[in-house]
Amino acid sequence: MAEKYVYMFSEGSKELKNTLGGKGANLAEMTKLKIPIPQGFTITCQACLEFFKNPKFLEEITPKVEAALKNLEKLAGKKFNDNEDPLLVSVRSGAPMSMPGMMDTVLNLGLTEKNLEALVKKTGNERFALDAYRRFIQMFGDVVMGIDHDDFEHILQEVKSKIGSNAKDTDLTIPHLREIIQKYKILYKEKIGEDFPDNPKEQLYKSIRAVFDSWNSPRAVYYRKFNRIPNFGTAVNIQQMVFGNMGNTSLTGVAFTRDPATGEKQFMGEYLTNAQGEDVVAGIRTPKKLSDMEEEFPATYTELTTLMEKLENHYKDMQDIEFTVQEGNLYLLQTRNGKRTPVAMVKIAIDMMKEELITKEEAILRVDADKLTGLLFKRIDEKSTYELLTKGINASPGAVSGQIVFEPEDAETWSNQGKKVILVRPETKPDDIHGLMASEGVLTVHGGKTSHAAVVARGMGKPAVCGASDLFIDVKKKLFRVNNQVFKEGDVITIDGSTGLVVKGAAPLLEPEISGEFDELLAMADEIRKLGVYANSETIPDTKNAIKFGAEGIGLARTEHMFMAPERLPVVREMIIAKSTDERKKALEKIKPMQKEDFKGIFRIMAGKPVIIRLLDPPLHEFLPDYTSITTEVSLLRYRVKNGEDVKAELEEKEKMLELVSGLHESNPMLGLRGCRLGLKWPEINDMQVEAIFEAAVELKKEGVEVYPEVMIPLIGFISELKPVKEGLKKIADRIIRESGVELHYMFGTMIEIPRAALTADEIAQEAEFFSFGTNDLTQMTLGFSRDDAEGKFIPFYLEKGILEENPFASLDQIGVGKLMKMGVKEGRNTRPDLEIGICGEHGGDPASVEFCHKIGLNYVSCSPFRIPVARLSAAQAQILFPRE
Repeated sequence: MAEKYVYMFSEGSKELKNTLGGKGANLAEMTKLKIPIPQGFTITCQACLEFFKNPKFLEEITPKVEAALKNLEKLAGKKFNDNEDPLLVSVRSGAPMSMPGMMDTVLNLGLTEKNLEALVKKTGNERFALDAYRRFIQMFGDVVMGIDHDDFEHILQEVKSKIGSNAKDTDLTIPHLREIIQKYKILYKEKIGEDFPDNPKEQLYKSIRAVFDSWNSPRAVYYRKFNRIPNFGTAVNIQQMVFGNMGNTSLTGVAFTRDPATGEKQFMGEYLTNAQGEDVVAGIRTPKKLSDMEEEFPATYTELTTLMEKLENHYKDMQDIEFTVQEGNLYLLQTRNGKRTPVAMVKIAIDMMKEELITKEEAILRVDADKLTGLLFKRIDEKSTYELLTKGINASPGAVSGQIVFEPEDAETWSNQGKKVILVRPETKPDDIHGLMASEGVLTVHGGKTSHAAVVARGMGKPAVCGASDLFIDVKKKLFRVNNQVFKEGDVITIDGSTGLVVKGAAPLLEPEISGEFDELLAMADEIRKLGVYANSETIPDTKNAIKFGAEGIGLARTEHMFMAPERLPVVREMIIAKSTDERKKALEKIKPMQKEDFKGIFRIMAGKPVIIRLLDPPLHEFLPDYTSITTEVSLLRYRVKNGEDVKAELEEKEKMLELVSGLHESNPMLGLRGCRLGLKWPEINDMQVEAIFEAAVELKKEGVEVYPEVMIPLIGFISELKPVKEGLKKIADRIIRESGVELHYMFGTMIEIPRAALTADEIAQEAEFFSFGTNDLTQMTLGFSRDDAEGKFIPFYLEKGILEENPFASLDQIGVGKLMKMGVKEGRNTRPDLEIGICGEHGGDPASVEFCHKIGLNYVSCSPFRIPVARLSAAQAQILFPRE
């Protein structure tokens, strides 16, 4: 049976989402539900993919499109390309996953010079007909033919300026509109080299082609990569036009069945009278609130909210609905599961579970684990002193400070230089997506909670303040004025997307806290998950945060971080400079009390929970001045001595340091003298650390604190490395425990970070009582990528070209590194069936990596404290999708 590429709305359903796209599937579903929608048909996503393989494919399916168009004419009671009562249509994209604003739409298609006057006569509304035609010319010229949007806007603003400086689109009179149409057509001919098409069929097929092409537009490709959306292709929806710009009884708007910012169960939305849908979402005019409709159009409000409730109950999720009222008659143009903030995502899931719309498991799966950190938004400290510049619409929550930029390209450039920026625009367009992604937040003059800036920022979890109408922006001069002050590019401001505040300078911000539905969600996740969640932490503040966010242990305490404190570095360097073992031990004796107090602090906070401590891992040169810097300093001092300055003593000291740094310098230090190699060569370092660990543990045990230390020996590649190190350290541990007279459960294990360790895990497990996959180094060594260099120099290029699907340092390479991990688990447990195995690289907080760890049977994942909620939820989702005992 030949594949079906064209569906009438009456032939589809919501289950055909991957075929009809989200918009087409939902229009079909609403047809089944007898919701009032303008009828139409859908060209499938598969047709889009075929079109990219063969551009002539559109010609091959033309008979099917023509047949569907005939059916639509019968349903509408109008004829396409009719000069008396023309059928006008919209041509819209619609991918299986929502991509608001990323692809193209054409409205009012089918209007021509000939049937324009017929439309005037039929409607009795010349202004409406002319307004519809000027919009169509602009959208067709921009979207389909590639004429710069600003060229049309320049003409529009030029004509509006004749009315007054604050003129709105609705102030345009019939003569103004005729002038605009004439100038638009002149522009079209100048740019394209031919007259504006007066044949509706030509308009239609060029528009279908443009919508298909928009799937591969730079902004759509960028958005797909950022949101990990597969290459589904986009469907094309051809739908009868209804008009919200036919006068003051017509309107258009966007509505949400719940508040997409907070999740509160209340209808929310915005609308504009005498307007088309693009006016609302583009943020060109500041709309009215949906609640105003109850007073202005009570019957319409009642009908709309009744349909909203019906759709939410049917889809069992918060709905984002576009609607138009044409001369008092309500039509829904689309419905979809609404984009929402992380706060709203959690609240809606919990509330719908309590309302018995969804199950507990569905509620857990409904929340995007990766966006949970968005719940941890900062806010302006209201008790502090700050200068308020203005207040806009609180469009996407969170507070952030940053330097002002006005162009998306500048936002991207500055961000790549490590600067925190806030993008300030009159309004954002889909083409600004790269600037929004690079920015910490966005501030716009126009628009509201459903504008492009608001929707995209919410989807990214970035703060946004929209509709800050007191701002006057001069984009060319890169400045804005507000409150008689001028702010230029690079000046610092603070925005709070939760309150709409715009503040001068960097305002004091308060850290967020977990509460309410967030706690309920994580408690439910904990009931379901099988995978433990530990924290990477070696400081008291981080360890307290780990407990606060629900850590069940410490999976990685990096002892080298304890050496980096300014007051400790001189002692550490004294240990490194030592000429003999005795000298080195003397220096280590000074470090030991510091280490011991560190461990006691962590053990006390983590009472009753396992604490895995990694012995010193990095090469010693990391504790010394940089080789290039010290060489430069020595050269300058020698020059100064040569010129008679009295700096000989300083020079001698620096020369000794240079000699030391040179002696420790390595071409590839990550593969050099570090980890267990350092412990084998200078065993007194590990000895001191183990003494500090076990002395701290037994002292706390005597106080009644339950302590479970696990000592991790890093960078093992051979059992012949692990065995002697473990034997020597175990003797120290046993001696301290024996002398203390307490019982203490402990383990010695290793970090699996060298591929050979995974390949020989059966041997390593003869000595190791636990494994912890150090996937940062395991990824480096397996892929041959230097993390420090690769992420900045070629991984972005690899991602752009499709060589890599994901950054392997952010999300596990499950095919390559994952195969080594599977092998390590299998071989290790063949030798030691009760082997405890976890992961302590940054992958421990990545949802896809957590799922993988669950599937291969790890005991726990360990991640930074602020990623713990993500890991807890991800582990529960993995258990629901892939149950294990």
